[in-house]
Parts: sequence; structure tokens; C-alpha cells
Amino acid sequence: MNTTRHWPQRAFILSRALSRAFSDTPSPTFPLKHVTRSNFESALVELRSHVRAADFVAIDMEMTGVTSAPWRESFEFDRFDIRYLKVKDSAEKFAVLQFGVCPFRWDSLKQSFIAHPHNFFVFARQEIPLDRTSYEFLCQTTSMDFLAKYQFDFNACIHEGISYLSRGQEDEARKRLISPKGDQLTHPSHNLRETTDLPLVRVADVLFTERMKKRLGEWRDDLLQNRVGGPQEEKVPDDLNQQFRTVFFKMCPALSLDGFTSHQLSLIRMVTRKHFKDLTYVCFNGESTSEELVVYTDSESDKARLMEEVKNDHHRRAEMKINAAVGFRHVIDLLSSENKLIVGHNCILDIAHVHSKFLAPLPSTAEEFVSCVNKYFPSIIDTKILLNADYTLQRKMKRSSTSLSSAFSLLCPEIAHGFTRNVLSYEPCVKVEVHVDEMRSSNWNSGAKHEAGYDAFMTGCVFAQACSHLGIDFQLHSPSENLTQNEKLQKHMNLLYLSWINGDIIDLRTGNRSAELSGSNMIRKPYRKILFKNILLLWGFPSKLKPSMIRDCICKTLGPTSVICTYGIDQTAVFVQFSKAELVSDFLNLKETLEQSNDAISHLHPLSQLLEGGNTHAASYETYKEICASPISKVLFADQAEAVGIKWKTELLPSDKEESHDNTRSHLESAMDSPQAVEKSKSRNTEDVVNDSSNKRFCDDIIDSFLKVEKIRRTTNL
Repeated sequence: MNTTRHWPQRAFILSRALSRAFSDTPSPTFPLKHVTRSNFESALVELRSHVRAADFVAIDMEMTGVTSAPWRESFEFDRFDIRYLKVKDSAEKFAVLQFGVCPFRWDSLKQSFIAHPHNFFVFARQEIPLDRTSYEFLCQTTSMDFLAKYQFDFNACIHEGISYLSRGQEDEARKRLISPKGDQLTHPSHNLRETTDLPLVRVADVLFTERMKKRLGEWRDDLLQNRVGGPQEEKVPDDLNQQFRTVFFKMCPALSLDGFTSHQLSLIRMVTRKHFKDLTYVCFNGESTSEELVVYTDSESDKARLMEEVKNDHHRRAEMKINAAVGFRHVIDLLSSENKLIVGHNCILDIAHVHSKFLAPLPSTAEEFVSCVNKYFPSIIDTKILLNADYTLQRKMKRSSTSLSSAFSLLCPEIAHGFTRNVLSYEPCVKVEVHVDEMRSSNWNSGAKHEAGYDAFMTGCVFAQACSHLGIDFQLHSPSENLTQNEKLQKHMNLLYLSWINGDIIDLRTGNRSAELSGSNMIRKPYRKILFKNILLLWGFPSKLKPSMIRDCICKTLGPTSVICTYGIDQTAVFVQFSKAELVSDFLNLKETLEQSNDAISHLHPLSQLLEGGNTHAASYETYKEICASPISKVLFADQAEAVGIKWKTELLPSDKEESHDNTRSHLESAMDSPQAVEKSKSRNTEDVVNDSSNKRFCDDIIDSFLKVEKIRRTTNL
């Protein structure tokens, strides 16, 4: 009886459960809007409305590579300005293949974010003839293999990718448009040579011009006699019948020229200008083809009117061509003009690519770079900054899992894995619903990682969840509230990791290095203190030497505590960090002296193993910056230094250059006066060889060499 009484209620509960289970079945694929050339214009219109309504926009990119050489990797011993130069080199040398844009809007009625993920295929091609060179970029095999592993569609990218012009390239194109040679934008072969006569050197050219003069004259005379299109067919030779066709252009009779070479067209243009005042040569560019015409006009005023119309058409079509060639940069302009909060994950390289590809060439200094970025994108958040700004988030991420996919899985498990899992074990998660075209979805299988559109979506979800951990309650968020003005986000705004290796943060408002946020180093291991004035750069040494062996060679000369550490750049170069700054100059002076002396004792010196082969180069840290700043990228650092143009073997510091030659003798004499030098002199028993002049010179060389070492030991208190 009780069972019967409660059956309707149990049936209702079962029905709700089944309904929920059915509705919670994930969609087979993540809803993602793929955009190529074919649907770019319509997608841009749709994206514009989504961005304008968005609270923030997440971005991500897929590139053809990251580092152009192993030594251009980010190192612990890289100074702040060097790190920027390496980011600059990467953005300049590699291409962007996909650009993900995902606007997020908070829906107060649904109490969730509405995301619109867009996946743009991008491919730089020369749409207008700005110069003779074609676009070039590097491909890193590991990066290309990585993309292929995740089923990246290279065919769609190359054949259907959206091209673009940077702001600088667009400005150059518009300058050419208003220049006297502006027609070259729409017809490169038409270079306005009609103002000069072509020399008729070949007999074939003379015969051709005479034939054209006769043919044009007959056509013009027939127009004047009959005022109808074209001469009688029997008057036209068979070989020209296919090349001339009477048409109307701008309400004027015209002769269309087909099947002529560019040189022949130039000759026809010259004949028309020199021999026919009432005929005008016109190059008309249609939607898909261009047409060469000879047009008849009744008067000079008609001719002037015709040329003005043709000129205006050229400019109008050139404007349309430039606007079309701007391509994907319209998306960048949209993000900039709407002044929305831009969110990325570890996005310094992404921002550098945006600057390099769509704004202007990257400047040589970080200060200039951030000034430009801040002008176009005044509000940028790096989710990696947020993940390390809060101790609770750090513990949750365990620092070793700060990649985007790991952060997404840990912070947004309901979104990442679908609602069919047991959600009771999860912490409350900011809800996100995806809208793509007519599709609405809040439940799906995991998307395609390392597609830029999906990665941008993950970035936005991580940001929303991190904001929740920071105490930002989106349920209290009103449509009129601007996240860029949120007090809890202000201290994290415009801070990007220039390097994750040692926590270098660049402030986009000032260009200065910023200290890590409070609490961000609670779990990090402490970094060793690096004094760049204490660092020596060595390259070109024998390949058999390892960093530890180089350290032993130097310590045998300058003392066991003279070198703090050695750091391998690649197999051809190392950093040596000395315990004192003056040891850098001591080493450089000693190296130059040993190489110049080239006596017997140099082969017995502890540094002889390092200097073997005569190709060892040494310099201060500033030379490393000079080498990194070069646009050249050789695989090996030693080859790079040679390509940059460094010919010397030892770069003496400015304070040492004057003393190295003028004061070497006085240093040695003062060293001879020391008790230690006297003891060493006595120990060699030099009086036994006084009478032998050759042996005396050899002994003096030995004494001088050891005295130099002893002098360095004394001056460094070792």
C-alpha cells in the first residue's frame, strides 16, 4: 500500500533522473567555429558583435616554431634584456598558423559565461605587390611534428588560410596608391612606360610597330566613316583576327587586345601615344582579370574625362584590394578598438607575434616594445601570473603542472571532462556555455587540444576559475561593470612572464622588470644569484672540453674558489661565473698574454688545454647581448659569433685595454720584487745557466710566465 501511494513520486524522480542523464550526454565534438578565407567576412561580422558584448576575450596561437637555434633557448643566465631579444627573434622568424579568439560574456540570467570560440587559419601570402620579395619563415621540426601529432590541418592552413597586412605594410600600400606609380598596386606590369619611347633595335619590333600603326589606323578610319564597331572582316589578316575585338568601354568604342606579350603591348602603347591623338591606351582591371584596350575619343575633353574615370576606378579597386589584403588584421584591429580585457596563458610570445605580424617590426628594446603594446592593448592578463599569485592556487597546481591543459583539468574539471562524471567530488566551478552559430552546448567531449580556438577557450575558462579563487564573484557581476577596472585584478594587470625559468616578469606599463608577486615564490625553489658583471663568455674551445673541465682549468690558474659555476650554452660555448668581477678582466688579460707570448712555457700552463687549437674566444657578458641581437641564426653559437663578425679572440674590458700593452712590464717588475717571486726565482737555480745565453732566455720566459700567474694570485688574494 505504501509502495502504491509513493509510486507517482518515485516515477517522477526516476523520470527527472533519466531526463538529466539524457541531457547530460556529451556532444561528440567540441563546438568550434573554424574560419578560413571562404567564410572570413561573415565570421568577422559575427565576431564583432560578440567582442563588443564580451567581458573579456581569450586568445591563443599555434606557430611553426619557438627557437631558431638551441642557444636561443631561455637560459638561467639570460639577463632581462637578453630574454626580450630571444622572444623578439622567435616572433620575427616563425609564422602564426592558427589564431584562436574566444569572447566570454557573463549571462546573469543563466548564471554562466557564454563563450564563442573561433579558430582562424592564418597564412601569410603576398596579396598585393609591395616589393619583389616573398614572405619567408622558419619551421622547427619538433613544433611541426607536435602539430601533426594533434591532427593539425596543414592543407586548410596553406590553401585556405587568411592572409594579412601589418599596419606598416598597409600604410606603405596606401602611399604607393597615391604616388604617380599607384597603378602598380592593381597591375604590376603596367609601370607607366608610355611616357618614354622604347628603342626599336630589333627588326621584328620595327615591323610589329608598323603593322600596329596600320591596323589601328584602319580601325580608327572605319569608325569615323561608319560609326560602327570594327572594319570589314575580309580586311583583317587571319593572324590578327583573334587578337582584336571591338567593344565599348565607358560608352566609347574600343579595341580589346588579346594574346599579346607584355613587350608587344608596350609597343602598341607607344604607337598609340605617338601617332593617334584621338586614341588612348587603357589598362582596365576587372574583378578577376585585367584588360588592355585602345579607346577612341572624339575630343581632348572626352579623353581627359575618360582618363579621370579610369584613374578613379584604379584607385577604387586598389582600395578594395588593400582592404581585402589587410585580412586577419581586421580581427586584431577589432580587439584593439573595443578596448576589451585580453587574456592569454604564458602569452609574452603571443603578444610579440601580434606586434611583429600585425602592428609593426619589433623594436630593439623591451621598453619600446611595451610602449607600443600598451598603446593598442592597455589591458592584458596572463593566467600564469594569476595561477602563481595565490597560495591556494599554487598548492592546487603544485607548480609542476602549470601548463594550460593541466590548469584546465585541475581548475575546471566539470568543463574539461563533461558533466557525466561524478561532480560531487569537484569544487564549485564557474559555469560556461558554448555558442557556435546555431549550436548551444554546455556539455561536450574534450576538445582538440592545441587547436588555437580550443586553447583560447581553455584559457578563458582557467581565467574565470582563477578569478573565482581570487574572490571575484561573477554572480554579482553586472553588464555595465568593466573587468579592466576590477580592483582585485588591477595588481595582476599587464604583467607577463618574460621567462618562466627564473620568474622574470615584465611590466607592460613601464617596460621594467617586476618582482614576483607576493606569495608567488612560496613553492618555488630559490634561484641562484647571478651577477652579470662577474660572467665571462667563452666559445670556440676544443670540443672535447666539458663545462666542468673548463672550470678545473681556470681554478688551477686563478684559485679553487675563483669560479662559482660554469653553464653550457651549447657544445661550443659556456658561461663562467667568477666569484669577483675583477677576475673577468684578470682572465682576459692572462689569456691575451699567453696567446701573444707563444713560448714554450705556454704549453705547460694550466690554461693551455683551454686555448688549444687557437680558436678559443673570450669576452664579457655584453658581447653575448650583441650576438643575441643579430637577426642571423646559426645552429652553433661559435658559428653565430663568427657570422655576426666577431674576429678578435679576446675582448679586453675598457679599463684594461690601455694597461695591457703599456703597463705589462711594470706589472712584471713589481711582481719580481715580491718575496714570493724571489723564492720562485731561487727555486729555479737560475745561476746554473747564467753563462749560457740561450738557456738564460728560456729560463727567463719560464720565470716571467709564472710571475704573471703569481701576480694575479696576489692581486686577487688567493
